[in-house]
Parts: sequence; C-alpha cells; structure tokens
Amino acid sequence: MTSAPTEHLLPGITATLVETGGLTQQVLHREDVDPRGAGEAVLFVHGNVSSALFWQQPLQALDPAWRALAVDLRGFGGTDPAPVDATRGVRDWADDLDALVTALGLERVHLVGWSMGGGVVLQHLLDHAERVASVTLVAPVSPYGFGGTTGPDGHRVHADGTGAGAGGANPDFVAALAAGDTTAGAPTSPRSILRAFYVAPGSLPVDPGLEDVFVASMLTTATGEDNYPGDVVATDAWPGAAPGGRGVLNTMSPTVFDVSGITELAVKPPVLWIRGEADQVVSDTSAFDLAFLGSIGAVPGWPGAEQFPPQPMVTQTRAVLDRYAATGGAYREVVLPGVGHSPHVERPQEFVVALLEHLTTPPAEPAGLT
Repeated sequence: MTSAPTEHLLPGITATLVETGGLTQQVLHREDVDPRGAGEAVLFVHGNVSSALFWQQPLQALDPAWRALAVDLRGFGGTDPAPVDATRGVRDWADDLDALVTALGLERVHLVGWSMGGGVVLQHLLDHAERVASVTLVAPVSPYGFGGTTGPDGHRVHADGTGAGAGGANPDFVAALAAGDTTAGAPTSPRSILRAFYVAPGSLPVDPGLEDVFVASMLTTATGEDNYPGDVVATDAWPGAAPGGRGVLNTMSPTVFDVSGITELAVKPPVLWIRGEADQVVSDTSAFDLAFLGSIGAVPGWPGAEQFPPQPMVTQTRAVLDRYAATGGAYREVVLPGVGHSPHVERPQEFVVALLEHLTTPPAEPAGLT
C-alpha cells in the first residue's frame, strides 16, 4: 500500500494505492485517516464516467472516526484500466470491492454508491451481506439495469436486451473523452454534459476550480470496447442495437444485471435512498433512455409505447425497496428539490447531514422480534 501523487485533490485529501490480487486500486481519503485497520469504514463508490474525485467534499466533511474511503473502480481514476467483462454484470467491480475490503482488513463497511456505483454496491450486498453495515444509494441505477425494461418489475422488452448497452452511447461524447476535451464548445463535450445532465441547471458549485476537478475526473475514463462504452451487437429490432459482452454500459444490461434479489436476503442492512427531484439521468423519463428519447422524437423509428415503453427507473427502484422493507428490511427515501443527478455535489452539506443521520441511526429490529 503506497501513496499516489495525483492532481485535483482538495485540501486535506490524499490518495493511496492498494494492491489487490493483480489489480492496483486507488483510494482517496483524508490525510488523517488510515485506510487499513480493524473496525467499520464508510466506502464510497462512484458512478459511470467519473471517479472518486467526485466524493471529495463528503470525505472532507466526515469526522476521521468514520474512516471514509472513496475507491476508483477499474477503468476510472487512478485504478488500473483493466478490461470489464460485461457477461458478469457489475461483478468485476463488486469483486474488486471485496478484494479491497479484504486487503484493507475492514471488518464491515457502510457502502455508499452513486448511479452505476449504486448497482455495484447492491451486487456486493447480494454477495457479502454479512460484511455490510448499511447501504446508501445516491441516484442509483435501477435494480433492473439501464434500458430495455418496462414496468415496476423490470420485464425485458426483448429477450436479448435490445435498447440497453453500449449502443446507447453518443460517439461524439466518447471521442471527446478519448481526446481529453476540457472545453465547453460542443454540447457533447464532458464539461457540457456535466453542466447539462450531471447536475440540475445552475446548481454546480460556484467555485470554477471544482468544475475543473469534476471534468478531470470524467476524463480519467478508459475508453474502448473493453471499457467505456463497450461493444455493440446489431439487431433488426428498434433501435438496432443489443448489448455486447464487453465494457461498461453492457454491464447494466437487463440480460446480465438484476439486483432485485436483495429482497430475499436473510440479512438486510438499512438503506438510505437519496436522489434529486430534477434528475435527468436516472428517471422515469430519462434523457439517456432510448425508449424515452424515441417517445419525444429524438430517436427516429420508435415503435410506440405499447411495443417499447420508456423505462420507469425510479418506479422500479421504489418497488424493489418496498419489497425489501416488506420482507424485514428498512429504507428511507430523501428527495432533494432542485437537485439533479449528483446530490453530493449539488448539495454537499444536505447530503452529509442525511448520510450521518443514516449512519448513526440504530437498525430496526427484524419484523416479529421483540
């Protein structure tokens, strides 16, 4: 375990490299926090096209007693850009988390997952519930993945997952990532996407230096068929693409990703679900769901709501969490008005308050116990 010099760290934040079975993972934490040791820790997991740099404000705010750590997933930030096997859903990342927890000697962890990271956290919960003290989902991907499903139960529109996966990526955005574009000249540049979709209009921090940090974070994304966005399989059905077996976006295809089984766990740690009311990314009317875009004429040839309805992402999450609660678990939903896809960036103080309340609330007794 060694220190890793890196740019774009906020005051008091440092980076540590951890060797975990052939993969070097980068972890951000406060300078007065030791990542290794016994006891519980809070482990933050970022979303797609980002890195642990997005978690720096919560890391600064949490008392060092919490041992808050933010990891870069493979292919992002300072962690190795290893290939992502999408046939395993998000298990490559979930297994990396388990290897990190083991390498650091953590007994149990409070997991915090944003967007795609919410799916990684729930997969880790499915695989290692006994090691999870609590779960916080921040604007999480639906338990049934991203694209290609309908209804609260996540029924697939097509058996092969058509409408999900790497075919939904904008090639101009991918090219801008690969080129390291830091400008706001094109609507598909990372800076423009950050301003338009990662946050609600006008809710970015006023400090322009923070925006540069977030853009730099996005630009750490490894691009290509093994990473972002992944490979595509052509299909005759609208919109003409089915998920392949490699890369980031294909990991969230409904053919390989389904974490709704958390409702069947014998051990159910408490869940906080925090999201922005103005989220355009994870929404029942998502600006990144090809079916919704088709319904508003942005993607031609849409066959109509009966054949390919938009994915009700928030509705699906709520349905699964309601079942989680009905089978002995507990969850609380916090909705922040005027906030987009990044509550921890747009309202960092409110986010930390909600998180601390969650971390310090004793878990409820399972139903039927006195």
